[in-house]
Amino acid sequence: MSLMTGGQAVVKTLTALGARQGFGVPGESFLAVLDAFCDEPDFSFTGCRNEGGAAFMAEAWAKLTGEVGLCFVTRGPGATNASIGIHTAMQSSTPLILFVGQVGLEHQGREAFQELDYRQVFGQIAKYATEITDVSRTPEIIRRAWSIAISGRPGPVVIALPEDVLTQSTNSFIPLSIIDAPRAGPDLNGVRAIVNRISKSKRPVILAGGGGWNTEDRLSLKKFSHKFSIPVVCAFRYHDLFDNTDPLFIGEAGVGMHANTKSILTDADFVLAVSVRFGEMTTDAFTLFNSERENQWIVHTHNSGNEFHKYVSPDLTLITSPEPLFSNLSETLSESNLEFDLNWAGAGRAGFLAAQVACLQASPVDMGLVTKSVQKKLPDDGIVTNGAGNFAIWPNKFFQFSEDQRLLAPQSGAMGYGLPAAIAAKIEFPNRTVVCFAGDGDFQMNCQELGSALQADARPIVLIVNNGTYGTIRMHQERHYPKRVSGTDIVNPDFVTLAKAYGFHSERVETTADFEPAFERALSSLTGAVLDLNVAPGAITPSQTIDSIRAAHKA
Repeated sequence: MSLMTGGQAVVKTLTALGARQGFGVPGESFLAVLDAFCDEPDFSFTGCRNEGGAAFMAEAWAKLTGEVGLCFVTRGPGATNASIGIHTAMQSSTPLILFVGQVGLEHQGREAFQELDYRQVFGQIAKYATEITDVSRTPEIIRRAWSIAISGRPGPVVIALPEDVLTQSTNSFIPLSIIDAPRAGPDLNGVRAIVNRISKSKRPVILAGGGGWNTEDRLSLKKFSHKFSIPVVCAFRYHDLFDNTDPLFIGEAGVGMHANTKSILTDADFVLAVSVRFGEMTTDAFTLFNSERENQWIVHTHNSGNEFHKYVSPDLTLITSPEPLFSNLSETLSESNLEFDLNWAGAGRAGFLAAQVACLQASPVDMGLVTKSVQKKLPDDGIVTNGAGNFAIWPNKFFQFSEDQRLLAPQSGAMGYGLPAAIAAKIEFPNRTVVCFAGDGDFQMNCQELGSALQADARPIVLIVNNGTYGTIRMHQERHYPKRVSGTDIVNPDFVTLAKAYGFHSERVETTADFEPAFERALSSLTGAVLDLNVAPGAITPSQTIDSIRAAHKA
């Protein structure tokens, strides 16, 4: 084996494991890795404008493809900037590896320039954090990190790369092959227990969510729910696990959970919770599925036993992947033994559809009608992204994702996610339509990544919900301290001029009537598009205005 540098060993190990795409911001602390990229024509590195944007891109790309996201940043400020993406990957259960250039071994422990202990920095927000201190162990450590990222509950791993280790030479390269994510299957006693209980059920529901779902998992969910006519609720921002236009889709369990969804999850006598995290959103702020529930049997399945009994105490837990679970249940369960309430799924669907009708908005641009128009125009394989803020209610509550459409959105509620996610989606699928919903404050968290989009020729359509305020915070502010506005107003730049400076087609949309023709032009633009939507600050939520919130507080 010929000699190679530590930087070459990093890249060669990754490509041997099947890596083909990375994101990052260059830094002098990992120049040897950047140099090694030059010798790998099948590996693409996308340079970004900020490490937070790069980490978001890596997370969104991994979520979209089912592969391991890779992000490369420099030490100190580069790593702390990227930490927002690590937190997002952890809460979304997305496999990701963050490589951080590190101070050389000879300078460590002296608070050298930009020195941090990454095991401590990332210890609470990553699955695992480590450092390569021996160049000969590079393949071993990266292989283990890759395995940790994809195993059990998927998540992020951090590897520090000391600068001097990257320039050392080694001939100890272990031949590697692609590592497949371990797939667990249910034990037969567990399957029989589910079959026995569901056979006595009248009102069953499937609650699906979490990371690690592949194409076979999604298909098996569809087949199982259709075979036995069991309705499906998707967890917060996992809408695209199941076709929302399907009569068996009855809602999304997330922030601002609709009353219909709460009723379904409360009244169901059998809940099959598949791969979900029973977190704050899924449980409506820890009010659902509590110990006081009556006449409800809960099965919680997950690839990791660490996810059981965090808040909800299920009646049965199974460590299993979705596909083998549904396949075993389909083979064992008999339709003839089922006596489900024939009106159960239909009533749930009717309630969901009723909630899809938005009130007319007191705004020059009505986001309810805008969302309806995007729904009508988006191709069957379109991709929607969003960051965080009240504006995200529109794509998250009033958009029905068909079977091949995808949603990329942060479980962590991180502002600034939507634009980097949309760019990552266009890098992977340049011929698919990608639409990013962004608030004006949300957009400005990472608007500089328009430069990354320009450079990579990966240009999505961005809809800026421009209401001149941090809407979510203003909503809570008005509820608790009405008329005392502090810190939530935003003075915005000219978004049209800004977008044009980055080479995007851009327009200001003043009225609802102007939106559809503007969106048509955006769809036909070869340079992507940014549409600046004139939304009234008073239209703070789909169902409330600032005035109505103040009136409710006064009452």
